[in-house]
Amino acid sequence: MHLFFAKRGNKLLNILLSVIFFARFGQILTSLLFKAGQPHALAFFHQTFTPFYFAAPACFYLYITGFLQDQKHLQKVEWLHFVPTLLPIIHVIPWHLPVKTDWNLVGTQLAQNGYFSLKANTGLFPPYLHSIFRPLLVIGYLCATWIVVLRLKKKPQLLPESEGRTWIIFFLRVATFFQLLGLLPITFRSFHIPYINSYFIVLNCLALLIILLYTLHKPYIFYGYLLVAVDWTKKTASQQTDTDTVSVPLMAENPIQRPIAVKKINLLDAQLVDYAFAIKEIMEKEQLYLVHDFQIIDLAAKLNLPIHHCSFVINKQIGKNFRDWINGYRVDYFLKQYPVKSDKITIEAIASEAGFKSQATFYNAFKKETGLMPTAYFARELGH
Repeated sequence: MHLFFAKRGNKLLNILLSVIFFARFGQILTSLLFKAGQPHALAFFHQTFTPFYFAAPACFYLYITGFLQDQKHLQKVEWLHFVPTLLPIIHVIPWHLPVKTDWNLVGTQLAQNGYFSLKANTGLFPPYLHSIFRPLLVIGYLCATWIVVLRLKKKPQLLPESEGRTWIIFFLRVATFFQLLGLLPITFRSFHIPYINSYFIVLNCLALLIILLYTLHKPYIFYGYLLVAVDWTKKTASQQTDTDTVSVPLMAENPIQRPIAVKKINLLDAQLVDYAFAIKEIMEKEQLYLVHDFQIIDLAAKLNLPIHHCSFVINKQIGKNFRDWINGYRVDYFLKQYPVKSDKITIEAIASEAGFKSQATFYNAFKKETGLMPTAYFARELGH
């Protein structure tokens, strides 16, 4: 519910992810109801969540592809992915059918063989809607999602930055694991292997426990994607006030760190100019941008200035955040070295010499500075 109504972050992605969680929650809730022997509650909630079950595979695919492309809205053709969801909506409408649903039987079948095994009637359409059509949707969208991701692996420049890549790979692997786990009963039936639901539940719980332990060790992978209530990124220069006296959070350049304090900055115009000159001079003279892991804390230490003063001067006087500013130097260095070294070493090797730690960061920074990817940029230069 928090994701569905969240105002921060990418609203489209938040809604798609919330639908996936609604579907998972519905499975857990109905499992509890048929275990507790509550056929009336099971009837209501099973029918309520059935459309979510059929929408979840499409949402999974659209979430991954939308995240990789940084989409804010669905294209018209992408709405067609939700056409299969119309069938379960029609299915659960309380039609006056000649044969009433036996929800005790439905609960028994769910308990014995899982969600993809329903042979009892639950609505307008035959039971095959659950036992065949839904598994095909899950498998189809799972394969389509992995095909998209594997294709993008061959084009690292199109992948998101490291934090986003960590989250999307984590989400993709976890979601794939649980979807394949949900398909186990079908596999067992196909090979006539006895299926014991209690073992299946234990396996789910153990897998979830391992995932929770991992996320407790690395909680930052959720920041800005699953936990969207807090803005973990710094304000850009355009968002700052025009005055030279502002309150800014003391924080490292790493966007996943929590602000630890707030401090007022009072700098005269002359100080701003002097600090900006000193910052540019040491960066250019010592070529600090060539160091892969060079951070604003290192720059502040070299100048013997507070970190928040350095950050403020770069944002206010230079007009960029630290990361874009240092990457600008690296792109400029690359442009000078490429004509000399392109026949000897690869683009990626020259980018590494320029201080870029990863190919994705280089390609994103190059396009931000020049408006083009390297190949297109040099093709245009040769054309001139």
